[in-house]
Amino acid sequence: MGQFEMSSQKIGIVGSGLIGRAWAMLFAAAGYRVQLYDILESQLSLALQELDKELHGLEEKGSLRGSLRASEQFALIEVTTRLEELTRQAVHIQECVPEVLQLKKSLYSQLDELLEEQTVVASSTSTFMPSLYSEGLKRRQQMLVAHPLNPPYFIPLVEIVPAPWTSPQSVQRTHDLMLTIGQRPVTLKKEIQGFATNRIQYAILNEVWRLVGSGILSVADVDRVLSQGLGLRYALLGSLETAHLNAPGGVADYFQRFGGEISAVSATYGETPNTQEDRETLEKIARQCEQLVPLESLEERRATRDEFLTQLAKLKKLFE
Repeated sequence: MGQFEMSSQKIGIVGSGLIGRAWAMLFAAAGYRVQLYDILESQLSLALQELDKELHGLEEKGSLRGSLRASEQFALIEVTTRLEELTRQAVHIQECVPEVLQLKKSLYSQLDELLEEQTVVASSTSTFMPSLYSEGLKRRQQMLVAHPLNPPYFIPLVEIVPAPWTSPQSVQRTHDLMLTIGQRPVTLKKEIQGFATNRIQYAILNEVWRLVGSGILSVADVDRVLSQGLGLRYALLGSLETAHLNAPGGVADYFQRFGGEISAVSATYGETPNTQEDRETLEKIARQCEQLVPLESLEERRATRDEFLTQLAKLKKLFE
């Protein structure tokens, strides 16, 4: 992932679960002092055990990010059960609590009384626009979303989403901070439900749901369209640059040539499927997915995914 800027500044992380631990490792890899907050000492003790294990496991596989050894990175991580300690002298706080709006509102109202002027608070949420939990707070100009993709240690994208009142300085500082830890931020000009990644991802999921549900493709084949087709392009190029390269005169020529077909095909999509209530299609997809990857093999497949993403990231560096 390259060499990152080293820093002794303090980063606070709220929540010691999977995403909180991933952020802790990303910041420690860049030399930041990390303080991890949770409500129970037992959760923090378990988190430290997992972090020590994960960091040394990455080091053994040669996949550890940054220039510090695993033991040096682990030494940069400490824990606390006191929010007032977490906020003290922090330049950035990454919030990683469960996706429950009332829980976030309660947390942010507490943080609002404790935040120092220099601290930006970023939520890892994939669900809630930042205005939903920061409205009416004194420090709301210091609050935004910095949404990672799972697993954050191997996928560098971070979506930065401001509320209407988030200051431009908070947005810029978060963008710059993400670059120092080797992540690749994109900044939305304004908040929108689903942000960018999930809006695009859900459009794909809706169409593959239709294709499987209507019996046109199996789960294995519809996924192969991405893994052996579009995904190979999109690992290097986005959809618009792909179109730009796929016509002699660039993207304007592409849409001039194929715009009619795009509109005609798009008109056949029909209504957005109700993926929660269409039990028949869900059972069909679940049955085929479990044939491809049995539930007892999910962890093994996730490990394969993470190793692939590690190697892919190294390959992508050669083309940047």
